[in-house]
Amino acid sequence: MYPLLFHNNLHELVWGGHRLQPLKGLPTTNEPIGESWEISDVPSSESHVRNGNLSGRSIHSLVAEYGAVLLGNKVMERYGAALPLLVKFIDAANDLSVQVHPDDALAHRRHDSLGKTEMWYVLRAEPGASLLCGFKEAVSRADYERMVEDGSIIDALARHEVKAGDVFFIPAGRVHAICKGIMVCEIQQSSDITYRIFDYHRLGLDGKPRQLHTQEALDAIDFNVYPDYRTHYEAPTDGAATLVDCDKFVVNLLATTASVRRNLIPEDSFVTLSCLQGTALITDCEGNSISLSTGFSCLIPAVLADFTVASADGSEVRLLEAWAR
Repeated sequence: MYPLLFHNNLHELVWGGHRLQPLKGLPTTNEPIGESWEISDVPSSESHVRNGNLSGRSIHSLVAEYGAVLLGNKVMERYGAALPLLVKFIDAANDLSVQVHPDDALAHRRHDSLGKTEMWYVLRAEPGASLLCGFKEAVSRADYERMVEDGSIIDALARHEVKAGDVFFIPAGRVHAICKGIMVCEIQQSSDITYRIFDYHRLGLDGKPRQLHTQEALDAIDFNVYPDYRTHYEAPTDGAATLVDCDKFVVNLLATTASVRRNLIPEDSFVTLSCLQGTALITDCEGNSISLSTGFSCLIPAVLADFTVASADGSEVRLLEAWAR
């Protein structure tokens, strides 16, 4: 095993833009690219290795062959032979739908799937750009149905103006929407289940109205109002800062102009790294090295999760580091 890089996996979406391809150093096309699925074991859109002697292999086939060597014993015991995290870059040229995701219990009962708890790290934001996350006022179930019908559900949600570096944790059940002019890196549970609540009456790429899940969402929504939805943290200058530590995953922000060692073997999990800035040299405990540039991600197998992250040229590199609980 060695640190794994993956082929590009771009998703055309009605609200997508044209910034993900330049972020990754790829030629821009006319299609609205909304998401880059960086590391995925979701059956509909699996990642495939692009480096080393495992090139061309899907993540799922590697999990089936290597098991705990890749995932970690703890992860195998909890999730079985499946990668439980999904890593994305998202470019919202237009507002995403107002939506919510089910928790594990509801997703298992309805879809035989994991739920979808997620987090966002804002990569870029146009001046004045904002996103929706959580309720700002109490809403009853009856209010909800009326407000979805007349479109006023947006008025009940907390709107947050954002800038690069802002972080939001979105547990399953929290209503949310990324709005236009924002790019994020998203770490989430491995699930593609979304209940679309409101979509501005727009048409999909097929020219038809996009399906709404107003009633399905009722059982998933957390209607509580919370005092603060934004994650507060001290940005590191040479090391790691914890952004999210929940029962599904941990996400840290790494930053260095030199090098930093990360010994995560005790966590007994694979590790994902997503480069947000600069070019990083990743070297694992067996001496395997890869170069990871802005807009790309890698997966470090659990048995190799004692590694070094170094700046390729002495400028600051920033990465999101994640592992499964």
